[in-house]
Amino acid sequence: MFQDNQIPAWTTDDLAEPKGLSWRNWASFIGPGIVMMGIQIGGGEWLLGPTVTARYGGSMMWIATVAIVVQVFYNLECGRYALYCGEPVFTGFMRCRPGPLFWVGVMLTLNVSALVPGLSTHGAAMIAALILDRPPTPDDRWLVTPLAYACLLAVALPVLLGGKVYNVLQAVMTAKVVIVLGFCLAIGATCVGASSWWNVFSGFLKFGNVPVGDGHGGEVVANGFAHLWATGEWPVVSTASIVVLGAFAGYAGGGGLANSTYSNFVRDKGWGMGGRVGAIPSAIGGRNVALSHVGKVFPLTSENLRRWRGWWRYVLTDQVLIWAPGCFMGMALPALLSMQFAHFSTITPEQASVAQSTITADGLRHAASSPMVGKLLWIAALFTGLVVMLPSQMSIVDDFSRRWTDAIWSASRRVRATMEPHQVKFIYYSILGSYVLWSFACAYYFSNAPRLMTDFIANFNNLAIGVTSFQLLWINLRLLPPELRPRWYHVAGVLGCGVFYLGLAALVFVFKIWPYMTSS
Repeated sequence: MFQDNQIPAWTTDDLAEPKGLSWRNWASFIGPGIVMMGIQIGGGEWLLGPTVTARYGGSMMWIATVAIVVQVFYNLECGRYALYCGEPVFTGFMRCRPGPLFWVGVMLTLNVSALVPGLSTHGAAMIAALILDRPPTPDDRWLVTPLAYACLLAVALPVLLGGKVYNVLQAVMTAKVVIVLGFCLAIGATCVGASSWWNVFSGFLKFGNVPVGDGHGGEVVANGFAHLWATGEWPVVSTASIVVLGAFAGYAGGGGLANSTYSNFVRDKGWGMGGRVGAIPSAIGGRNVALSHVGKVFPLTSENLRRWRGWWRYVLTDQVLIWAPGCFMGMALPALLSMQFAHFSTITPEQASVAQSTITADGLRHAASSPMVGKLLWIAALFTGLVVMLPSQMSIVDDFSRRWTDAIWSASRRVRATMEPHQVKFIYYSILGSYVLWSFACAYYFSNAPRLMTDFIANFNNLAIGVTSFQLLWINLRLLPPELRPRWYHVAGVLGCGVFYLGLAALVFVFKIWPYMTSS
């Protein structure tokens, strides 16, 4: 399907006039950031954040700070590319040598983690916990596996409606953010002490804290910089939890190829030149929605450059004032509840493979003032967990389908020649259906190991975002005109993103994967 030929050149059109950034126009500039926030309040925030704070308190939250800050720079550059030409960044990758066929192979390799549906399996385990009134054990696979199938079908249905697929995502993710952060804030404000709040939120600034061995087979946290100052040597870092900490960083904010989807959302929202290119229509109600095969750029007139600055303020506001603060809150609040309530849980060792969020829900139930209140909190916490997991799995289904739809839509000569702009949905829903069928098999084979699925996905995501950071910089410095290219501090931020995530991927490989490979 993919010929190794270059994608046709951009066409040209004037840049649309952005509305002013004011509360009266809030619907115009609230969108991609809150969709991304809703997507990314998922595995890291609800699973790995609580796991890390249950083990280390708030002392390792600084890893999330670094992850979120460098991802802001990554997301900004994704937005920059989409504003200029209305294309997602992976189409930009395919515009580079050696050609689309090569970059399709890179995308396929880096997208492997999307083929493992970890969040729907976690969601199925939470539904099973509600049905059984206890956390499920491996013996409950008869219940968890069919529920995982049902969850996969359920998350695929909403994107069939709404005119544009993006419109459904925005509505679902906005509701998710309100429900999840509202529940966590309500419990945190009424049931969590000030010391725990300080422990978690101060941890975002405790840069250099690392786990070290305590001499008895366990771990304690020490500050590497303080130890270096006192002894002249960096402490020997414990690698016992390197996979968990790598996964924590991989899920903090977004991670992996999910961040690159910000460019797709900017286009589908109609920001910048996205308004001239179109969007992916839904199966039902999307008759008047179409998507151009290639992007459009604007002439560098003074009027268009003025409009560009207005659209760029949209992206800055979206990332700095909406996405980043939301990610910090989304990471901190579930971790806060875990640190406060997990130790009340009575989950037995054979149930220890359940998600940390389920342990927190069990702790809430047993810490309550009465059995009735405890039961209500148990149900509310598990329901909130479902609101976290299932929309995030829906976004993964969309993300995978969207990425490959855009690749085929722009890179395939046959598709460009034979399919009309409104027919892009046929490709999107064919890929979506195939992905759901594939996920059924994964849900069966991994139903006993949802945590293993989560750790694999997150650590592979570190490799993906690390590699694409450098390619993202390349296309923005090469394909965009000098007037619109990133400034030095944007370049430094994206380079930092690449180094940070590739470094984490290397640590996991050196200390966990390589010893396993050589010993076998």
